Amino acid sequence: MPELPEVETIARGVHRRVRGERIEEAWFSSYKEPFKTPQRRQAKGLEGRVILSVRRAGKHIVCELGGSHDVPGGTGPAPNPTARETPQAQWIVHLGMTGRLLVSAAGAPVATHTHARLTLASGRELRFEDPRRFGRLEFRDLERTEGFIGPGAEPLTIPGEEFAERFKSRRLSIKAALLNQDILAGVGNIYADESLFRAGIRPSRRTNRLTRSELEKLRLALREVLEHAIRLGGSSVSDYVDADGERGFFQLEHNVYRRTGEPCRVCQTPIRRIVIAGRSTHFCSHCQK
Repeated sequence: MPELPEVETIARGVHRRVRGERIEEAWFSSYKEPFKTPQRRQAKGLEGRVILSVRRAGKHIVCELGGSHDVPGGTGPAPNPTARETPQAQWIVHLGMTGRLLVSAAGAPVATHTHARLTLASGRELRFEDPRRFGRLEFRDLERTEGFIGPGAEPLTIPGEEFAERFKSRRLSIKAALLNQDILAGVGNIYADESLFRAGIRPSRRTNRLTRSELEKLRLALREVLEHAIRLGGSSVSDYVDADGERGFFQLEHNVYRRTGEPCRVCQTPIRRIVIAGRSTHFCSHCQK
């Protein structure tokens, strides 16, 4: 499943390419699974709206939308849209396990597992593909409901005191806590393993037994790992590609994730694999205490 760096990379790429575009037509597949909002309602809500911005919230991609009246006569691109405009609606995309959000050229071949095609005024299309249909698409009219907010705190900006408070009283492993989206939004298996390695903390340790110093070291390690992964376009270990269909490069720098039996890049001790919270967990028994 794409994690924070992958979702951030996609959101930034889509934002650069479609900001200011008007959605002329919205098509959705007949499958029920990818849709939190019925297809017909999504199409009616999206058509004619202007894409003001695209951002990440946790593991979700949020397209902030203006109203169709933003475009004189209802056709063509919005005139000089800015982030200061007040969104009137949102299109919310969760990629699930195998989802992709791609900006495609007009007339480009349509993949078999395409579930949404938003035709833009420029002729390009914003497409959602998902072979396993674990992703979700939702439309929100902000005049009728609240805007989307991620479930947990933002790992890239959370202050040290709040980070410690969210972890210190819990009686579960630190690896399981990092995967809990109600605590931090966006962290998954890859970046939990890599951050714990960088912080020198064994993934099985209980959160309530970590010192404030260790928690602060983990907070900084997590932010560094996530920011570096974003710069490299995320980790392509399965189906992930960015908005242009390009793979990321952070997988080439993994220290522990999926390196079972290989020597630690720091001390040469073989990397171990255990299961925590039902997830494969990779660590160095020498570097992580």
